[in-house]
Amino acid sequence: MLISFLHIVFLFIASIVIIPIGLLLLQIVFAVIAQYTKRNSHSPSRASRPTIAIIVPAHNEALGIPETIRSIQPQLTLQDRLVIVADNCTDDTAEVARSHGAIVLERFNQEARGKGFALDFGMQFLKENPPDIVIIIDADCVISEHLIDSISRQCALLQRPVQANYIMRFPTKGGVKQQVTEFAWLVKNTVRPLGFGYLGLPCQLMGTGMAFLWDDLSKCQLANGHLVEDMKLGLDLASLGKATYFDATVSVNSFFPTSEQGIATQRLRWEHGHLSLIFKEFPHYFRIAMQQRNGMLLAQVFDLVIPPLALLLMMTLSLWGLSLLALITLDSWVLLGIMSTVLAALGFGILIAWYWFARTIISFNTLLMAPVVLLMKIPVYLKFIVNRQVNWVRSKRDHD
Repeated sequence: MLISFLHIVFLFIASIVIIPIGLLLLQIVFAVIAQYTKRNSHSPSRASRPTIAIIVPAHNEALGIPETIRSIQPQLTLQDRLVIVADNCTDDTAEVARSHGAIVLERFNQEARGKGFALDFGMQFLKENPPDIVIIIDADCVISEHLIDSISRQCALLQRPVQANYIMRFPTKGGVKQQVTEFAWLVKNTVRPLGFGYLGLPCQLMGTGMAFLWDDLSKCQLANGHLVEDMKLGLDLASLGKATYFDATVSVNSFFPTSEQGIATQRLRWEHGHLSLIFKEFPHYFRIAMQQRNGMLLAQVFDLVIPPLALLLMMTLSLWGLSLLALITLDSWVLLGIMSTVLAALGFGILIAWYWFARTIISFNTLLMAPVVLLMKIPVYLKFIVNRQVNWVRSKRDHD
């Protein structure tokens, strides 16, 4: 009787990895199917192109922003506007952007720091003459050909936000740690949305390469310093029946910082923000999804609870260790069998993702070292418990 009770308790605890791993495996398998059936995009709309405004929030990006502007300008028509929001800048970002032909707004408010405040400032400027579509591009990104046209037309056609494929690489091929970082990013921001998209399900907003209907975005509360304001915005819009569509045919591209300080700052912001969103907002959005019978929001909420690969691996290994302890102390093979299956499923999913999507990024031998590299991120999660990051901090760029 006691052993059965302990089994139930353990399985309840183990669900925190069983559900995410099941979803992750589902997304990876259908991403492979999507990749080879090419059923991942709507046909381009034949309707006239909507009016577009591109907002680029920029904080001390004087050295990098010319390349961003040069990638955007050839895709603009005479009716489009490129608005750079130089936010709390202490360099000459504004002057550089003006010299490249962009509309430049300058905002100074040290008490209200963060990307969300810059976006709100840009939206207030556009309010006098609103476009049909607002596109948000980060100041350290370069966009692929046809991105502006593709995501704006898709947004107008579908009447919902559209997210381009967000690709991040290191400037040069690096060591094990860098290759594993690139692989984890690819799984999170390309493979998983591609798989869900094949099933007709939404993706999370990723912060750049995003298109919105003006009527939708103008109703949102953007002026905040949330660490992952993009993910929260996507959930808010999904709760209004406007779940995000993933357009895998175009991409927005950027580089990881190569300095330890830069990548550490970036990792803390992303992962602490993601975990905070899970703990604080999951019950809220889950309740809304159930009350509204909103399947798209529900799918997005469950996608949210898939933690970063490093944390998922840590939790799975920890539970596997507990199941091994249960075998030793209680002579119970059931829990060890379950957790061994779950661990194997995680490994199988990672292997599929590598084989079909990442063999040019990371070799098989390097992939085998990934668990060691991922476990090196334990301090990031310990810091979340004892001293979590709550304020937005810009990542240190290589040219800073």
